[in-house]
Amino acid sequence: MTSSLILSVTTFVYGLAAALYLSAWIFHKKQLFRWATWIVAAGITGNAAGFVLRWLESYQMGIGRIPLSNLYESLVFFALMIALIYYVIESKYGHQTIGAFALPLATLSMAYASLSSSINDRIQPLLPALKSNWLTIHVVTCFIGYAAFAIAFGLGLMYLLKRDDNDHDQAFWSRLPDRHFIDELTHQMVLFGFLFLSAGIISGAVWANSAWGRYWGWDPKETWSLITWFVYATLLHVRFMRGWRGKRIAVFAMIGFAAVLITYFGVNYLPGLHSYGAG
Repeated sequence: MTSSLILSVTTFVYGLAAALYLSAWIFHKKQLFRWATWIVAAGITGNAAGFVLRWLESYQMGIGRIPLSNLYESLVFFALMIALIYYVIESKYGHQTIGAFALPLATLSMAYASLSSSINDRIQPLLPALKSNWLTIHVVTCFIGYAAFAIAFGLGLMYLLKRDDNDHDQAFWSRLPDRHFIDELTHQMVLFGFLFLSAGIISGAVWANSAWGRYWGWDPKETWSLITWFVYATLLHVRFMRGWRGKRIAVFAMIGFAAVLITYFGVNYLPGLHSYGAG
């Protein structure tokens, strides 16, 4: 069994988990939540196994590299980090309705990687500029940050959908966690993601200097990474200094994730030193 096959199957495992979380939330079925949790664990196991197997396959082919250097591989890692961060949140806080907003994002990432005809899943040798440990550090830190921002996006959407805390009707909107919890967890995810994004930008600059002889060159992806960094820096500033809470933070978190998506996908095919990521 190849890594690509395992990862393709994982796509459907995540999809089943997302469907169960949504169904459990809408129909208020606790048994479905329990099944969803076990299936997420299976999906994380399959995702990690496929990632490691792809790494081993590269050595068998005489290439020998960590699978983090093209769009397919980064999407696989992105999905793994979303699912893993969500699983830790569920284990710590027990609010399983968050899975109805987090797992669809992991599913979409895996589906795009595994099912899109425009993405090449072949293991290929690295370009000379990519043969650096700084690349691994850069990609790992950036995508942990992106995954945290994805969770924050889902939480922001939850906040906007949540009914007033004094509304005790039985509609499924009222089954979401209370707004204070959502707001605090959104802030935690943004802060966590911001720290990793900062580390990713710094390590990327070091890598760029070793590969191309400059720390910063206003490449399209570099520029949008900086824009994304400023969006989340502004969010944290208004949170700490202006005391913003609630709806404004939720909307800001969703705008920030839009900037992440532009950084990740929107500039991937523009001319520049990062255009290798389309391969």
